[in-house]
Amino acid sequence: MNVLGKALLVICSMLPTGGALAQANAQQYPTKPVRFVAPFPPGGTSDIIARTVAQKLSEAFGRQFVVDNRGGATGTIGYDLAAKAPADGYTLLLSSMGGMVTNQFLFKKLPYDPVNDFVHISQLATAGQILVIHPSVQAKTVLDLVALAKAKPGQLTVGSGGIGTTQHIVAEVFQNATGTKMTHVPYKGSVLAVGATVAGEINMTFADMAPAVPQVKAGRLRALAVSTEQRSPALPDVPTMADAGIKSWFPQTWWAMSAPKGTPAPIVKRLNGEIEKAMKSPDVQEKFSNLGLTPLHSTPERIAELVKTAMPRMGQVIKSAGIQPE
Repeated sequence: MNVLGKALLVICSMLPTGGALAQANAQQYPTKPVRFVAPFPPGGTSDIIARTVAQKLSEAFGRQFVVDNRGGATGTIGYDLAAKAPADGYTLLLSSMGGMVTNQFLFKKLPYDPVNDFVHISQLATAGQILVIHPSVQAKTVLDLVALAKAKPGQLTVGSGGIGTTQHIVAEVFQNATGTKMTHVPYKGSVLAVGATVAGEINMTFADMAPAVPQVKAGRLRALAVSTEQRSPALPDVPTMADAGIKSWFPQTWWAMSAPKGTPAPIVKRLNGEIEKAMKSPDVQEKFSNLGLTPLHSTPERIAELVKTAMPRMGQVIKSAGIQPE
């Protein structure tokens, strides 16, 4: 080997390997603002979670994590945007059971693949729904409401954040479990359905906890029950559905952080570590608890497991509810 060849070997031996380079890049990450896609409109639970996490990550990394609200089509617009973004760690997604599981049964053809287009980073929160009614509705308990609905089949209106959203599915499960028939009124987001209930445009909604709890505490809505197995610390006097006499399974909502498939593993690991710190911080714990949310941290593998195990059951629930894919 000549002198030039030996010199090249020495230079190459000094260069970082692929793994070492990826690790070095992860330590420098991020070098510019990071987009955090929230696939629902501002003001709802997804938006609150996204902005809380984005603020914590901005503080931790010293770079802005910017929430990008891309609502529409039950979240598919935001998911599609994230799925097609460069897998460089600069586009993240607020994913949820709806977009990762339920949407597969609501659309004949999704513009994204929930299983193969994403890597997961960590769970962020979980919550159930809360049945809230306008104060003018003559019902003090769930059983009062059931009796009223049976006396006026199809006359009571129940709002949701859109066809196929968790609020809609919970409402359908409730009607199947109680033998009642109500008129479904879909809105473009749970927060709008809550607002419509406050205004008296509709009689009730099975709302996300975050937008509904402040309205209940202010006396603008009456809470009848939560769909979780345990009572919510945010409204400890409100019974569970089981306590109220409705012993049926109700789907719960979870939220997570995901990213386009191919996002470097060292970046995923760093984000996971910072999310763990954020979700265990006292201010996040208190904020989420007051809104009826349970803050979470998990391994990436846990989210993939949740998606896999939820698919069969959710498919059966949607089929039983008679919700047809578009």
